[in-house]
Amino acid sequence: MLLEKHLIEHCAPTLASLKTASLFCLSVTAEAGVEEQLKDWNERLMEKGLFLSVLRRRRDRALIYVYRRSHLQKDLRKPGVEEFLAEYGYCGTNAEYALRRLKERLRENNAFPHEIGVFLGYPLDDVKGFIQNSGKNSKCSGCWQVYGDEYEAKRLFERMEKCREIYVKLWNQGRTVWQLTVAA
Repeated sequence: MLLEKHLIEHCAPTLASLKTASLFCLSVTAEAGVEEQLKDWNERLMEKGLFLSVLRRRRDRALIYVYRRSHLQKDLRKPGVEEFLAEYGYCGTNAEYALRRLKERLRENNAFPHEIGVFLGYPLDDVKGFIQNSGKNSKCSGCWQVYGDEYEAKRLFERMEKCREIYVKLWNQGRTVWQLTVAA
């Protein structure tokens, strides 16, 4: 139930296919508990094109990545992304490979690898801007900090927030994550 609540509260735009991916931290107590839950959710949601993965686990916290593989593959093929990721040691843009490399980067560093924005569907200009400006001087912020098209970003932020509100309301009324997940 806790994982389902996190999916609704943190991943509604991804469930609705408005966003490539979402990320949240989950407290984990039982060693096998989170892996078993993710395996169960992946079996249920894969036919709708949605996947869950642990990107990093530290002590009693797991960083959960919820994504649409087809959207991620499309995002990784956008102009400039391959060259950008190469700067961080990525040798290609195949989604499975890129996710393995991202997991390696998370294990290698205590610092958070900011290229993760590409994996979350953020515009490349905004990801680059965040890195170049050390997270400062953005035009606006919402789901991410904006350094490029402020108008389009604000429009998307509003849609995603409205989606989250609707999903939370419907879930509280008894709808399931399965029912609320759009097939991609």
